[in-house]
Amino acid sequence: MKLIKAMATVAGFTMLSRVAGFIRDILTAAFLGASFVADAFFVALKLPNFFRRVTAEGAFSVSFVPLYSKKLESQEGSEAQELADQFASQALSFMVVALSIFTLIMVVAMPLVVMGIAPGFEHGGERFDLAVDLSRITFPYLFFMSVTALLGGILNAHGRYGPFAAAPILFNLSLIAALLIGKNYAETIGHALAWGIFVSGILQLCFMLFFIVRQKVKIRFQRPKMSPDIKKLLMLMGPGVVGAGVIHINLFADMMIASFLETGSISYLYYADRLNQLPLGVVGIAVGTALLPLLSKALVSDNKQEANQLYNRSLEYCFLLALPAAAALVVIPDILIQILFERGAFTAEDTAITSLVLQCYAIGLPAYIATKVFSTVYWANEDTISPVKISIKITLLNIILAIILSQFMGVVGIALSTGLVAWIQFILLRRGLKDKEETVSDSQFKTHFPRIILSTCFMMAVLCIMRFLLGDTIEQGTQFQKLMAFGALIISGFISYGFSVTLMGVFSITKFKKFIRKEKSIKG
Repeated sequence: MKLIKAMATVAGFTMLSRVAGFIRDILTAAFLGASFVADAFFVALKLPNFFRRVTAEGAFSVSFVPLYSKKLESQEGSEAQELADQFASQALSFMVVALSIFTLIMVVAMPLVVMGIAPGFEHGGERFDLAVDLSRITFPYLFFMSVTALLGGILNAHGRYGPFAAAPILFNLSLIAALLIGKNYAETIGHALAWGIFVSGILQLCFMLFFIVRQKVKIRFQRPKMSPDIKKLLMLMGPGVVGAGVIHINLFADMMIASFLETGSISYLYYADRLNQLPLGVVGIAVGTALLPLLSKALVSDNKQEANQLYNRSLEYCFLLALPAAAALVVIPDILIQILFERGAFTAEDTAITSLVLQCYAIGLPAYIATKVFSTVYWANEDTISPVKISIKITLLNIILAIILSQFMGVVGIALSTGLVAWIQFILLRRGLKDKEETVSDSQFKTHFPRIILSTCFMMAVLCIMRFLLGDTIEQGTQFQKLMAFGALIISGFISYGFSVTLMGVFSITKFKKFIRKEKSIKG
């Protein structure tokens, strides 16, 4: 199935990016810990990334890709490509002009922006002034990555998923270089990291342009014109800004509330979110990126059977990977944080708080990943209104609940709110799709889903037993012994879960081998 191949490609490169990201985070934690410089930098990092994920990779991508895919399916041969190229050129032109103006305004008004996104930072204080300086350096990254997202959407529509999935590796490598080399030349480590973000945007854009040329896509800048296609794109993008980015809006709201709490609270949220984002990014992005163009083409062709198959297998793969990942983050969060981050400026106290935050985030992880599938169905049907209505309710609920819980639980209450509202969003989105023919659960999903839950419970029991047996080594052993114990925990979790899903028939080695042989024969 094309879906599996596409998901595997995106997930593989995303995993490489996340590994590089963990190396970056380990170095960041060692150099910055949970200090005021770390808080300021994470604000500067999240600001352009928020707009990138909500607009460029969120509302724009989910609106652009179905329209571009329809252009490719509308005609035969070169005529379809010419129509698609013209549409992409118009979209690029509008994006370049709009983002240039927006970036300039934001850079000039950055003190007011920081006051809005981190209201707890004292105006004129160290955290505030540094956050303003760093944000002015990082914000142009939005421009480069928005164009990169457009080019990535084009390649995805052509079935080339690798380049866009691999581009973030350059981001992490740039920040690692900034930490190891740039810190010797910059005013602070925060400044070095900020310039690393700026440079990474240019590198990723050049990387994507190389593959666009190889794909022989003829896209060029032209005078922006409000054509019917651009009007439709903008109409879809409007509500999609919220609908595509509710999780990022929630995380941004979390940061705003955390700015009123003790120093380090923003950093605790960041480090916990990085671990939570590993399965969310690898699985969620892989499913969403692979499913959208395939589902769009199936719906354009009125192939309801294929659309239903794509939906059910996507949802099944989500739960197959997300449930054990969330379970592991709930059972052994402190061990993960300790092994990865507890060194240098990152203390044992930081580990304890970050672990609790991670557990609360992990509660909502399966729901957030599954909503990627639900949202993709809405977008493939060019319905961005329904998700946005739900997103507005969820965002408001999250903010209210986070404010209330943070009064009693501090930064942990903020994460707990985000985890809980994920399941409310899950229920509302699924309810809105109940009348869609392509979202009817098939017999395979109904059979496999409860077995996945049982396998996850079995894995959790094994992890708890292994944690008890290895407790002394993890607490008092040498660094090497701790790493070995950590490896034993991870391996036991993989083996127990893999054994269970195979025994219950959810995963078949024989079928997987047949699929691999089939793919090789197709390539041959």
